[in-house]
Amino acid sequence: MRDTTSEKDKPDSNFNQVPVVRVSEFSNGYSGGWDRIFGELFSQLYEGNPGKKVIVVDCYQGVIFEDLLGIFTERLKPDLVITSRDYFLSPEEISRITWPDVTDDRIFGYLTRLTFKDLISNEKLAACMSRIDSVTRGTILVFGYGAALVARRPSLIIYADMPRWEIQLRMRANRVDNLGLSNREELFELQYKRGFFVDWRVCDRHKKKLRGKWDYILDTTDMNAPAMVTAEVFDKAMAKTITTPYSVVPLFDQGIWGGQWMKRKLSLDPAPANYSWCFNCIVEENSLMFDFGEGLFETPSVNLVFFHPVELLGEAVYGRFGDEFPIRFDYLDTMEGGNLSLQVHPVTEYIQEKFGMHYTQDESYYIMDAGEDASVYLGLKEGISPKAMIDDLCKAQHEGSRFDDVKYVNRWPAKKHDHFLIPGGTVHCSGKNCLVLEISSTTYIFTFKLWDWGRLDLDGRPRPINIGHGKNVIQWERTTDYVRNNLINQVRKVAEGDGWTEEATGLHVREFIETRRHWFTKKVVHNTRGGVNVLNLIEGREIIVESPGGRFEPFIVHYAETFIIPAAVGEYTIRPHGESEGRECATIKAYVRT
Repeated sequence: MRDTTSEKDKPDSNFNQVPVVRVSEFSNGYSGGWDRIFGELFSQLYEGNPGKKVIVVDCYQGVIFEDLLGIFTERLKPDLVITSRDYFLSPEEISRITWPDVTDDRIFGYLTRLTFKDLISNEKLAACMSRIDSVTRGTILVFGYGAALVARRPSLIIYADMPRWEIQLRMRANRVDNLGLSNREELFELQYKRGFFVDWRVCDRHKKKLRGKWDYILDTTDMNAPAMVTAEVFDKAMAKTITTPYSVVPLFDQGIWGGQWMKRKLSLDPAPANYSWCFNCIVEENSLMFDFGEGLFETPSVNLVFFHPVELLGEAVYGRFGDEFPIRFDYLDTMEGGNLSLQVHPVTEYIQEKFGMHYTQDESYYIMDAGEDASVYLGLKEGISPKAMIDDLCKAQHEGSRFDDVKYVNRWPAKKHDHFLIPGGTVHCSGKNCLVLEISSTTYIFTFKLWDWGRLDLDGRPRPINIGHGKNVIQWERTTDYVRNNLINQVRKVAEGDGWTEEATGLHVREFIETRRHWFTKKVVHNTRGGVNVLNLIEGREIIVESPGGRFEPFIVHYAETFIIPAAVGEYTIRPHGESEGRECATIKAYVRT
C-alpha cells in the first residue's frame, strides 16, 4: 500500500528517547537484579569473615522506603534493624524547623541551609549508636536518610540514589513521603515544593560528603530491575563522561496547553492526550544512563556536576556558579494546543532577596517549528498604565472576567527559526501552534503567572497565579519599540568558512548565556574554550560529532536532540552524517559568557 502520510506528519523516528553513555569496559563492577546484587554483597561481607557486620543503606529522598527496607531485611536477615524513623526528629518538629523555608506559599519557598544533622535527634542518635555498639556478633542493618551518620564503623555503605523526575512521578502516585514526614497523600505541588526547597538540598549536601566513603551505588528507579555498581566503577564511568559528548535522558510531560508536535515527530507514546514539555537538558531533573554492556544503570545527571564540576563546566563557569549547571534546554509544544499562561520571571535582585537563588530565569524562545497563526506574546504596549493593567489582572483573577491581553501585551507572529529573547522582568508567553526550544538559565520553577486564560489545570483546579510577585518585577519600559529593537531576531553573522556560516542570535545583554547558530553542509570546527557547551540539532536529520585527535568516540545526533559538550573536551567538529550528508544542517549552541 502506498504511504499517504504527508511529509509534515511523518515521525522523526530516529529521535533517541533513551541516550546512553557506553561504559562496557567497566562491566566487572556492575550487578543487575536482586540476586546478583546480594550475591555481590554477601561475597564482600561474609566469605571467611563471620564477625559483626554493620551494613549501611543510605537513601536519597524518593526511594520506595518500605519496599526497599523489606528487600534488604528479607535478604540479609539482620539481627538488628535501625531506620531513619528511629533517629529523626518527630514529624511535628521537622515541620516546625523547615517552616521558614517551606513557607505557606502554594508554589515558592526559600532554599534551605539545613543539613541532616538539623533533622536528627541527638538523643535518639546516641541511643541508636549505643544499640549498635551493644551487638558483638551478627548483622546490623542501618537504613534510611542520612544512615551513614549513625554507624561509626560500617562494614559497607550502599547509597540508594534517586533521580528527581522519578521522585516526582512517585509523588504524583502517592508512593513516597518527604523527609521525616508521612505526607504522601498531600497535594503533589506541596510535596514538590518541599522537595525542591528543602529535601533535595539536604540530600545533595549529604551525598557530596559521602563520595569517597561509599562502597556501592544502588539504582532502584525500576524496583523490578535494580542495578548496583561499585564506587570504583561509578567513578570511572563518571570520569569517562566528562571526556565525551553526551545526552541526558529526555523527559516528557502533559499540560493543559499541550500540543501534538512531539507526539508525532518524536514517535512518543500516543496514549497521552498531549505533551506540553520535553525536559531535554535540565541537569537537576534528568538522568544519565550508563550502558555497562550487561545492563543499564540510571543515575541523576547532576552527580556529574557535583563530582566533576571543573571538567564539566570549566574553571570560569565553576567559579561563577559553583557546582550548578547554569544552562537549560527544554521544549514547549503548543502545536494544536493552547497559549501558555501569561507570565513573567523575576529579576536577579528579586530572586536573590525572596528565594535565596543566586541568579534568575532569563530565557529565550527559539522557534523549532510553527503552524498557522503561530505567535509569541512579548513585552507591553506603548503608553499603558501599570496600575490599570495590574487592576485588570486582579479583577480577572478574583472575578473570573477576561483579561484584555490585546490592550496591554504585544503579540508577535512567529515562524520557524525565529529567536525571541526574554530577560527577567519581561511579560511573555508562547501562543498556540509553536514548538519552542526554550534556552534559559536553570532556575526553572520561578515563573510568576499573571493570567491563565480562564482555564483549569488537568487536575480540575485553577493553576496558581502570582500577580503579587509579578507586579514587583515587571519591567514596564519593555514596550513595543524596545522589544522590536532588542528582543526579536537579533541575528548577525559573525564568521563563515567553506560550507558553513556562524550567526550570533542572542541573548540579551542582561543574560549570561550566549547563543550561536551554525548553518553547514560541511565540517565545522568548534571549541569549548574552557566552558561547557549545550547544543541542539535544529535542522537536518543527523550529524556526527568527532574529536580531531580521536580523544572520544564519534557521537551521532539526530534531529531535535540536545547534547552536552563538557569543557574538558576542547576542540570538536560537527558535520552532516547519514541521510544528511550533502544537505544543509543547523545547530544552535549555548554557552556562558566569560
